[in-house]
Amino acid sequence: MDDTQFQIPDANGYRCGFVAIVGRPNVGKSTLMNHLIGQKISITSKKAQTTRHKVTGIYTDDTAQFVFVDTPGFQTHHRNALNDRLNLNVTEAVSGVDVIVFVVEAMRFSDADRIVLQQLPKRTPVLLVVNKIDKDKAKDKLALDAFIAEVCTEFDFAGVEVVSAKHGLRIANLLETLKPFLPESIPMYPEDMVTDKSSRFLAMEIVREKLFRYLGEELPYAMNVEVEQFEEEESGMYRIYIAVLVDKDSQKAILIGKGGERLKKISTEARLDMEKLFDTKVFLKVWVKVKSGWADDVRFLRELGL
Repeated sequence: MDDTQFQIPDANGYRCGFVAIVGRPNVGKSTLMNHLIGQKISITSKKAQTTRHKVTGIYTDDTAQFVFVDTPGFQTHHRNALNDRLNLNVTEAVSGVDVIVFVVEAMRFSDADRIVLQQLPKRTPVLLVVNKIDKDKAKDKLALDAFIAEVCTEFDFAGVEVVSAKHGLRIANLLETLKPFLPESIPMYPEDMVTDKSSRFLAMEIVREKLFRYLGEELPYAMNVEVEQFEEEESGMYRIYIAVLVDKDSQKAILIGKGGERLKKISTEARLDMEKLFDTKVFLKVWVKVKSGWADDVRFLRELGL
């Protein structure tokens, strides 16, 4: 690689900059960001396409402030207005950042990964991050090295790091590798701030995560969550009303479950997570609404902030 391609500033002084995390669906981007900032901000699930919004997580130490942008996995299937909007979010997220983290799964590189690479700007440094090194096949160092060498033939990467986001392995190494790419700058955010997202947004994400976790393969593809009301009472308690949008009446029945038990469990666990995150009592009301064709309604997607 030509070392003159990217000008890395001198290591003197404090650094602060933006880092985009990109990759195909389900390679562990959200789990990685949660470990990088040391707190759960972006939702995680084994089901692909859990992240629908750019989520900004912030990690600050004595030498640098990293502002991480998590993105939806670039979607090559299920073409509709929703996925077109998600893919636009990916390309918008990588514009104007200081360095891009391109995440791949150890021992697996597919055409879907190549499609993501094709979307990346040529003038921004891209760091290859190989995740899931705890997988059995990846524990063979020679095989892992050969895999990395093969992926490096696909793109002119500015560097390579290996991690296990699930187990938090080599996260500190990744931060140190990223640091020289950040410009010298004072911090943009207070040192105790871990996200620029509102409590309203985080409440919505918590409910959506529970839906992914408890519905599994039954989860309707065309589903989203919107906060209809978010109030903070004088006592400090949060009163939150959240609607789950689905496409069909049959999907509504799946979400509610027999005797309403499934939705009750989802609501209870979401409320407990909110109370832990917000450090206050939460009254949470979750219900399901049918809005046919919403995933193809561009105007409605804009209203949802997608």
